[in-house]
This record gives sequence, C-alpha cells and structure tokens, in this order.
Amino acid sequence: MLPSCDTSQAAAMAHDGATTPLLGSAAEPPRNIYPFACVTLASLTTALMGYNLAVMSGAELFIREEFGLTGEQTEVLAGSMNAFMLASILAAGRAADLLGRRGALLLANAFLVAGALAMSLGGSYAELMAARFVTGTGAGLALVVAPVYIAEISPASTRGVLSSLLDICINVGILLGYSSNYAFAGLPVHLGWRVMYAAGVLPPALIAAGVLAMPESPRWLAMRGRHADARAVLACTSDTPADADLRLEEIKQAVSASQSGNGGGGVWKEMLVRPSPAVRRVLACVAGLQFLQEASGIEAIVLYSPLVFKQAGMSSTAAVLGATVGVGAVKTISILVATSLSDRLGRRPLLLASTGGVAAAMASLAASLRLGGAATPAWCVASVLAFVVAFSVGFDPLVPAYSAEVLPLRLRAQGTSVVTAVGRMTCGLVSMTFVSLAGAITMPGCFLVYASVAAGASVFVYVRLPETRGRNLEDMEVLFAD
Repeated sequence: MLPSCDTSQAAAMAHDGATTPLLGSAAEPPRNIYPFACVTLASLTTALMGYNLAVMSGAELFIREEFGLTGEQTEVLAGSMNAFMLASILAAGRAADLLGRRGALLLANAFLVAGALAMSLGGSYAELMAARFVTGTGAGLALVVAPVYIAEISPASTRGVLSSLLDICINVGILLGYSSNYAFAGLPVHLGWRVMYAAGVLPPALIAAGVLAMPESPRWLAMRGRHADARAVLACTSDTPADADLRLEEIKQAVSASQSGNGGGGVWKEMLVRPSPAVRRVLACVAGLQFLQEASGIEAIVLYSPLVFKQAGMSSTAAVLGATVGVGAVKTISILVATSLSDRLGRRPLLLASTGGVAAAMASLAASLRLGGAATPAWCVASVLAFVVAFSVGFDPLVPAYSAEVLPLRLRAQGTSVVTAVGRMTCGLVSMTFVSLAGAITMPGCFLVYASVAAGASVFVYVRLPETRGRNLEDMEVLFAD
C-alpha cells in the first residue's frame, strides 16, 4: 500500500549527505510520495468517525420510529458518541507513548470494527448506546493519535498540506454517511439503518492492514533511543538527506531536554500543575481553538441538518436527505481548497477568513429561519452551504493540525489528548442540547449564539495565535516564549 523505501539505504544516504533522491526521479522529488502515503493511511483511520457522525443524522429518523424513542432519547443517542470519546481521548496520549503511534492506530481500528458491527446488530436502545460507546472509544483514539503521527512524520515544507488530509478523510466519511442515508432510505424501517451501519464494518479492517505497513513515528523512535530506526524513517520522509540529519539532531536534543527535566509524572505536572509561561500560552491557544471550533455549531449542522431543512419547509424525506448529500459534497471539496492553501498563505490568514465566514453564514441561517417566506428552503440550504465552505477552508482542518504542531515533543501526545478532550466535551454539549435549546430559544436563536461564538473566534485568532508555516516542530516553543 505504500511506495517502497529502502530504509537501510536511506539511512546511509542521510548519513553520507548524498543528494540523490530517495524515491522517484530528480524531476519528481520523493518528499511528496512516501510521506503522503503514510499520512493518508493514518488519516483514513478517522474516516469512520465522520461516517458514524453523519449516518446517524439520517438513521435516527428510522431508529426513532422502530424503537418508539422520544425526542430526548434520540438526542442523547445521536450526541452520545462525542461524550463516549472522552475516556479514550484522555487515555490516547498515554497509549500513543506506550504502544507507539502506529500501535495506537491499530487499536483504534479494532474498536471501530467492533462498534460498527455492534451498531448494525443492536436490538434495543441500551444495546445501541453500548455500541456507540465502543465506536466512540475507537474514534477518540484515532482523533488524538492520527494528528500526532501526521505532525511527526511530515516534513516542515509540506506539513500544512499533509495535515489537511486528516480532515479530508473525516469529511469523506461524512459524505459517505450522508450518501448511505440517501441510498438505503427506501429499505424497510427495521433494515435500512442497519445496512447503513453494516457498511462501516469492512473499511477499518482494511485500513488496519495498511497501518501495519506504515513506519513508526521517528520522534517516538527517538524517544525510545532507537536513533538508527528514526534516521531511516526521516531519510524517507525528509526533503533532502541533509534535512533528515538536521531533523534527527533537533529531535535528539528535544528528547534529551525532556528526559533531563522530567520524571515519570513530569508531563502532567508540566502541563497542568506548574506550566512554564510558554507552555501555558500554548495550551491556552490550542484549547481555546478546540473549544471555539466546536462551539461555533458544526455538530449541530452535521447531526441535525435534516431537522433544520424540515424547519425551513422541506417536507420530503428524500429531498432532505438529498440536500444533506450536497452539504457533504461541498464540505469535502472545500477541504481540498484548504489543502492547497495552508502552506502558501499560512495558518492565520485562513483561520481569520474562515471564522469570519462562519459567523456571517450562521447569522444568515438564523435570518432565513426567522423571516420565513417562500424562498426560505433555498435560503436555508444556501446558508448551510456557505457555512460548511467557510468552516472547511480553515477552521475545520487547521485546528487539529495547529494543535499537534505547536505542542512541544515531550507534551505532544498527552497534550493533544487534553485539548482534544476540551473540543469533544464542547462538541458533546452542542450535539446533546441542540434540540432542547432550539425548543427554549428557537432554532434561529441557536444559530445566532453560534454566530457570536464564531465572531469571538476571529478575534481570538487575531490576538493570540502566531503563524507556524514552514517552521520545524522543535522550533515552535520559541514562538510562545515571547
């Protein structure tokens, strides 16, 4: 599944300072081939998370009918996966440090296979909740470990592009989930939603086979004292052999500083008990980003867009589910735009444009539902499409990428766990309260709240976030030391 890379030859070439390309020809530099394949396989692990989130938006209509669920029960079932992710998210950093990044991704895929199978066979509300817990455990592991692996395997020159692949895969999963809803909606009520979930059993098993072919993170190898193995991986994934040597020396220095300054419980102590000013600023920035990203309402759109479209006056279930497919397609295409721009324009400009666009689109969506009229369905769909475009070109792909790249090596895995937990708690709060909140302050009122959060996010990015484009991971802490 991966392009071949002779790691022993690559290590020797890096040591000798050879300039011959490691893969491909001189006209086609290898750096965009091998790292791309590794990152793609790691990113695919998160695709089923996107699939499960999106497929529930349509499946819940049929599950509610089959089991006679109340609106509150449906709301809890739909949003529970985000809450169930928390335990595995908090444990994922430790798992990634103990098992390696690759081993933790294999474990995530095992949970995702089991969860999809259990969901398709569920015979009661309790069994469905248990299946969501299993799926959430795998999704939480993948959500933390995949961005850490991607940040650590990618060269600085293309890290923005490669980090965006993670969100592309999540959104491909969302699109497939919406498409599955539409394709199987015509089946009998008791069968259609089960087929939707059964379709998610095989992919993670195949992805796990691909993960076995991936190299381990060079930074994790260096943390274990396996410098020769780390050099071999870096020689395959760096822009030049000289860059591989430079990256290895920087990693060794970072590992040495980490080991000399921390004991067994030093990571948590340095993050949460006595953080340095630089670490405190890093954590505030990435935790703030995670909170603001989810509090801007993305989960309400992904999970409840059928309800939003029905509120706007679309009465046909087929039309509603078809519109969600269009939303998923536009969202995925928009991510591709961000992929091509993140290493050219930088993180800050895209985040500023994205957060401003999200605020405007949410305000437009609120106005469409509040003012009504014959054009309401078209206005509502256009506003949702504008939201997913704005969200997907910056906010969506860059928040996990930025978080993984600015956290110091010694804190990266467990720090990513902590800040991802902040995002998932916020996400769970949004997904499990949207229906109730809409009943209390109306659906337009909900979207105005989300618009206000997005506007605040734009100010936060402008004031607090430094640019990271083109910097090596080992240099990031300097940005936050001033």
